[in-house]
Amino acid sequence: MAQYSRIEVALKMKETGLVPLFYHHDIEISKKVLKACYDGGARLLEFTSRGDFAHEVFAALSKYAIAELPGMILGVGSVTDVAGASLYMQLGANFIVTPVLREDIAIACNRRKVLWSPGCGTLTEIARAEELGCEIVKLFPGDIYGPEFIKGIKGPQPWTSIMPTGGVSPNVENLTKWFKAGVTCVGIGSQLIKADANGDYDLVKIESVIKECLSIIQSLE
Repeated sequence: MAQYSRIEVALKMKETGLVPLFYHHDIEISKKVLKACYDGGARLLEFTSRGDFAHEVFAALSKYAIAELPGMILGVGSVTDVAGASLYMQLGANFIVTPVLREDIAIACNRRKVLWSPGCGTLTEIARAEELGCEIVKLFPGDIYGPEFIKGIKGPQPWTSIMPTGGVSPNVENLTKWFKAGVTCVGIGSQLIKADANGDYDLVKIESVIKECLSIIQSLE
């Protein structure tokens, strides 16, 4: 069951401006990476459900975060059906991110007051998502649309909150373009959390990169 309401999650996304994305099949490695993100200042993490038995890894991470990382808000991304969304919410997901707009997932999440962020690519999709109660829309893939698309959306719909994922880099130039265009927060995966050639993660580097990224974002707000 979610520990945070959708409003609390949306406010934390706006406050920090960053949602790291990560997946690994190994529970212990995942815990270490999550801890590095937490130590770097991240207070949200989207666990991307992309492997067999991913829900088992997430279940362990959810328990770990509740016990050891106060204030850490875990959610799940790459959710493609309502059964998956329901399962992850039972395992403690505080938000659900989908690659496409699925109304059945919206209904399931709204019943439990869990934030859901659907991948949208048109103004019509964005408007429909908001009619269904979406607080923050995911723009995916972000690099295809770019910051200019954000500006275009914010013109007729200044109330729309957008989180681009894909094509966002943790450097001053790239983040400046996105935040000046009006994004609420950004989702970043391998640019923040990347294994080396041997499949190992430099936890100190992950912590450092996240700290720097958050610092840049705070300077832009």
